[in-house]
Amino acid sequence: MPAVIVDCAIYREGRRTEGPGDLSEALARARASGDAFLWVGMYEPTEEEFDLVKQEFGLHPLAVEDALRAHQRPKLEVYDDSLFVVLKPVVYDQESDTVTTGELMLFIGDSFVVTVRHGEGSPLTDVRKRLEAEPHVLRHGPTAVLYAVSDAVVDHYMEVAAELQIDLEEMEAEVFSPTGGGPGRATAARIYVFKRQVLEFRRAAGPLGVPMARLASADVPFVHEHSRPFFRDVNDHLTRAYEQVEGLDRLLSDILAAHLAQQGVRQNDDMRKISAWAAMAAVPTMVAGIYGMNFDHMPELRWVWAYPAVLLLMAGTVYGLYRLFKRRGWL
Repeated sequence: MPAVIVDCAIYREGRRTEGPGDLSEALARARASGDAFLWVGMYEPTEEEFDLVKQEFGLHPLAVEDALRAHQRPKLEVYDDSLFVVLKPVVYDQESDTVTTGELMLFIGDSFVVTVRHGEGSPLTDVRKRLEAEPHVLRHGPTAVLYAVSDAVVDHYMEVAAELQIDLEEMEAEVFSPTGGGPGRATAARIYVFKRQVLEFRRAAGPLGVPMARLASADVPFVHEHSRPFFRDVNDHLTRAYEQVEGLDRLLSDILAAHLAQQGVRQNDDMRKISAWAAMAAVPTMVAGIYGMNFDHMPELRWVWAYPAVLLLMAGTVYGLYRLFKRRGWL
């Protein structure tokens, strides 16, 4: 088998049995037994590496193209010989507080499951181990794999949403602290970056609602009819996670608006203080300017107490303006 195949096994009555090295023979053996299916897991295959799988399982060229190129929205597509499902697992890095997404494609067909993974955001290893420990679930065939993978992806959505909620509460406390989160541009940039993380999450979770609803209600080929309640449960969890993320997005918009309003109020306060000090400085400047024009006929030039009287007038006027601005909250 190609090296890009990270795992391959036949599951008969829920128990793992190592299949033959040839994919065609393994699939024929799984179909011949009637109670088995083949699960092939691949990681970022190239077109040449995936060509053998495409030929052996009869996968549709359009689905294969999507699986190889990645960068797809979550979706569900039905073809004659297989079902094609795209999921976008989400990964949260606690050190950098960033959200990244991977891609996970599943081909479901007659007695086979092919999973193609792109990126690091994938729960497949844990899902396979958990399913192998629960043979009563694996007895339901490829549908059990589709359900287990979808459930793991959506459950991780909820975990990431909880982590983002904690980060948002910390940011909210920082913005509304007495210091106001520090310099305006830096705080606004952090809020915007966080909003981008939430948007990345929404792009992964939002479009998945339609495929999950379809699996929960419609008669989809290659999916066991008794699995509908399980996919309905996954859809409920997805709805809760998406609603939580939407709430985060709205709160971020409100926090950003509040932060910008705070900056506007501070700028108004600064402008009022500057205007008040400028007004107080203008009075002595005006008086000194008048008496500095050196005209012969000016009032009280020959008076002995004229100089201290003018200084006292300027000081008194400035003090009166200071009291007025202080009372009105400008200083």
